[in-house]
Amino acid sequence: MNQLSDAAQDGLPRATIESLDHEGRGVSHVDGKVVFIEGALPGEVVRFVPTKKKKQFETARLAQIEHESAERVDPLCRYFEICGGCAMQHADLRLQVAAKQRVLEDNLARIGKVQPERILPAIYAAPWRYRHRARLSVHYVAKKGGVLVGFRERRSSFVADMTSCEVLAGGIGQLIAPLRELMTSLDGRDRMPQVEVAVGENVTALVLRHLEPVSEADQQRLKAFADTHRESHRLQWWLQPKGPETAHAWYPLDMPTLTYLLPEFGLVMAFRPTEFTQVNHAVNRLMVERAVNLLDPQPGEEIVDLFCGLGNFTLPIARRGARVTGVEGSEALTVRGQENAARNGMSNDVSFFAADLYTDQETAMARIPRASKMLIDPPRDGAVEVCKLLTRELRPELKRVVYVSCSPSTLARDAEVLVNVNGFRLVAAGVVNMFPHTAHVESIALFERD
Repeated sequence: MNQLSDAAQDGLPRATIESLDHEGRGVSHVDGKVVFIEGALPGEVVRFVPTKKKKQFETARLAQIEHESAERVDPLCRYFEICGGCAMQHADLRLQVAAKQRVLEDNLARIGKVQPERILPAIYAAPWRYRHRARLSVHYVAKKGGVLVGFRERRSSFVADMTSCEVLAGGIGQLIAPLRELMTSLDGRDRMPQVEVAVGENVTALVLRHLEPVSEADQQRLKAFADTHRESHRLQWWLQPKGPETAHAWYPLDMPTLTYLLPEFGLVMAFRPTEFTQVNHAVNRLMVERAVNLLDPQPGEEIVDLFCGLGNFTLPIARRGARVTGVEGSEALTVRGQENAARNGMSNDVSFFAADLYTDQETAMARIPRASKMLIDPPRDGAVEVCKLLTRELRPELKRVVYVSCSPSTLARDAEVLVNVNGFRLVAAGVVNMFPHTAHVESIALFERD
């Protein structure tokens, strides 16, 4: 927090913080206008410096805390003030979860005009070193005498000047300084804009995006880095010359397949480092278990899994004896899903097909079997056009929908269609703290109709 002199602080406006907004900023009302103050927590009395003034609201930065919240904690990361990777390390984890629950409930009420019959207990796990997926920016800065590797600064396109990270899993947070040294030494350092990280059970993939062919000298440096950290971090370099589909394992080639586990269902899930998987493996396990329990699959039932990806929910549902059809927009992910089914001895229990659930959802829905239960796990855009097709007339057999969401606003919008148009009840909803210390809200909801 930037410090001002006592005299300067005395002249600054004062605010009492009422709540947190969807970006983790403190919310107050000052002189009839809403003020969003970055770094302030509910219950605190603060002085602030306005940063942007609009007709109906202002944004501001925290200058002084006159009355501190009991839920304020010291950030673990020394780069918290500058790095944009986290927004809420200064708040106790319980406050973070409660704030996200409030965001979910407010969105459901305000946008969806619905209210859950009951609130599900929040899903959360260890808040540090949880992030198994990340995209680290790489930027050569001559003035700093080298390359910066890390997340972007807060509300900036600049790469944060950092040498460690407390949320990256697999020890990668402690490899940022060595990565900076490596990238600085490369001939092509100004033509390598990012390193994508994927931490698996037995290997960590580092996907190097390179805009030009990697020189022989740089290849040797990359290999030496992998060899140095092979035992401690189980590193494997992947090279990506163009789009994500061009990424390929490069060195060393004798490493295990990249996987994550769903031990509650006896599943080993393989994936490519550029394919979508949940970043928080511990929370994903709890979320999958919660979703399956809410869906309550029975032996012999037909169940549909929309936006199924590589089978994160499809295979666990089938483990309970149901026959599951997974639908996904990416052909590559449906192939991966079928491969994961074969890997786990489940080829006869599931089927996958690729279909665009955004631009041609009617054709896609016509291909899926009649099912009394459905799981929907869409991207941030939600699934409103799919939800519009779940009417009693078109899907009279459909009685239960479990909706997993990464955006409370689109969940709320889709919930209004399911409840107020298609006759479902919003039986339960709750947050999933997939991204501790950020304001990102994931959630899960259960809909039923007679």
